[in-house]
Amino acid sequence: MDRDRKYCIGIDTSNYRTSLAAVDTDGNMTGSYRKLLAVKKGERGLRQSEALFQHVENLPELSQSLFQDIDEGSICCIAVSIRPRPVEGSYMPVFNAGASLGRSLAAAVKVPLYEFSHQEGHIEAVRYYSPLRETERFICFHFSGGTTEAILAEETEGETETEYSIVGGSRDISYGQLLDRIGVALGMAFPSGAEMDDIACSYNGELMKITGIKCREGFINLSGIETLCQRMIPSSDRNQLIATIFNSICTSMAEMTREISSKFGVKDFLYAGGVSSSRYIRNRLPAMVGEDVRTVFGSPELSSDNAVGTALLGRRRYVSETR
Repeated sequence: MDRDRKYCIGIDTSNYRTSLAAVDTDGNMTGSYRKLLAVKKGERGLRQSEALFQHVENLPELSQSLFQDIDEGSICCIAVSIRPRPVEGSYMPVFNAGASLGRSLAAAVKVPLYEFSHQEGHIEAVRYYSPLRETERFICFHFSGGTTEAILAEETEGETETEYSIVGGSRDISYGQLLDRIGVALGMAFPSGAEMDDIACSYNGELMKITGIKCREGFINLSGIETLCQRMIPSSDRNQLIATIFNSICTSMAEMTREISSKFGVKDFLYAGGVSSSRYIRNRLPAMVGEDVRTVFGSPELSSDNAVGTALLGRRRYVSETR
């Protein structure tokens, strides 16, 4: 790394991944290190205490990798995710691991500390390197292991902050939970989404006829299709069932997109979160939505949990404060 440049450090300790990243003040990503938390086979997740412990174990190793080429004098700010979403009362213990490291680093190198939410980082990681980078009003779908939400993001001229409002999504479980629960029931490792995506993409047969996911004014419920699919596992072809689930998910995403676009008069849609890295969804969703709406996906690498977006948010705040 060029030691004459200044770097913004991002830290994110989400439910299933420890992440550290660095971007320079021009927004160039200069380092990104991540480690997936270990989940025992047959389990559908981790207790918060177990996840927190693994983050504490992972952070020194990732810190060593990130900081091996960064001089402490070249760090201009530390940015960290401290909660799941940018709403009052949002809290998960796992974020305390990253918050503790971030506050300690900022104090040690005497630089500003900026705190954000995990969801804001997800959005910024995809948005910054996309055609919507300068767009002031857009909808972002955050599809991850624990979240299925449509968020209206709005900026006003001259402001450096973004206002977020939930305008759609799932009223119960998330797309990620649906896939992981079915995947684990089929004997797959957790998380199951990537393996199931490969199967869905390679399946060329007929889909099963099942009740679809209904959308009302931009909102859906997913627990019903999970219960139905769980009952069908013993008597169904595994690959056919998986492809059918992905088709139902993609169809409901398209319906939500169209309904929300019509309701709020927004034509720019951004898709973030691990589920949005699915090749099946990326290949089919734009055609399902139609040409009247712009559907934008980020790189798969930046769609899953990462600290790059958090670092970019820190960079944005730092640059605005030092102009």
